[in-house]
Amino acid sequence: MGTPPGLLAVAREKMRTRHLALRTEQAYLQWLRRYVAFHNRRHPRELGAPEIEQFLTHLAVHRKVGAATQNQALQALLFLYRHVLQIELPWLDGVTRACQPKRLPVVLSRTEVQALLAHLQGTQWLVANLLYGSGLRLMEGLRLRVKDLALERGELIVREGKGGKDRITMLPAALDVPVRAHLGRLRSWYEEERRQQQPGVSLPFALARKYPQAGTQWGWQYLFPAASLCRDPYSGRPVRHHLHEKTVQRAVQEAVHRARITRPASCHTLRHCFATHLLEDGYDIRTVQELLGHSDLKTTMIYTHVMAKGVNGVRSPLDRQGGSPGAL
Repeated sequence: MGTPPGLLAVAREKMRTRHLALRTEQAYLQWLRRYVAFHNRRHPRELGAPEIEQFLTHLAVHRKVGAATQNQALQALLFLYRHVLQIELPWLDGVTRACQPKRLPVVLSRTEVQALLAHLQGTQWLVANLLYGSGLRLMEGLRLRVKDLALERGELIVREGKGGKDRITMLPAALDVPVRAHLGRLRSWYEEERRQQQPGVSLPFALARKYPQAGTQWGWQYLFPAASLCRDPYSGRPVRHHLHEKTVQRAVQEAVHRARITRPASCHTLRHCFATHLLEDGYDIRTVQELLGHSDLKTTMIYTHVMAKGVNGVRSPLDRQGGSPGAL
């Protein structure tokens, strides 16, 4: 029997009731479609723990997905059964788990970071400097709004970060003048938008209904708005969203290439550099944990393995001999 009409629509409604992020919603719905298709479009009520185990094992063994991908698929299926079908499943002991590799983050030297940033300009330069100077994730930087800046205090507020948490982090003094200049240009553009009666920016959850004028107010404007309008996925009305992440990702990749950095650096590498360089400067690891927004100190401790004062700060006994063992 095929999937009855409305199953995915009900799942989407349940996700929005619980305020799941739009990307999480999209990912979960994709996994639900793949799960149903894998079992020849049988209704999920006819399936249970053995079928879930079979699907997840298939992902790990045949599709060779990573542990994080397999876990995302599992969470999507648990959401379906618990919150949509109201069915509690026994613990899934028979699942073949994808191997979770323990990899160290890529961290650039300070010279390499400077070289990378030197090959960026305009908005992409400012975004990349915030990722490195404030320790932001890319989407945290792009979702910044004017009201989230506290220039006099040298702070910025990250709203709805990973795990739905807010946090305060630093706004580098070196960016004070560039940020103020950017705000000046943004204000002029904003006032022209209002004169043309253009739609406002997208707002989280039900704020558009609670405060209908908020989308056109200065404080709610994105620090890095998109150049064109798009359709709001919730209301269907035209709105202005923030700059698309691929715009910055491509610019950073090009800068990495032009700076002749051979390691696979990305936007997220700048956040790794922020944490590692702070620890190398002697800042307390719990302070760094708070600035990064990590729930578990163990997540922050991984940077101690790549900092210059860790293993890399130990002098090899070969170097103490004052020479090489001879030519090859």
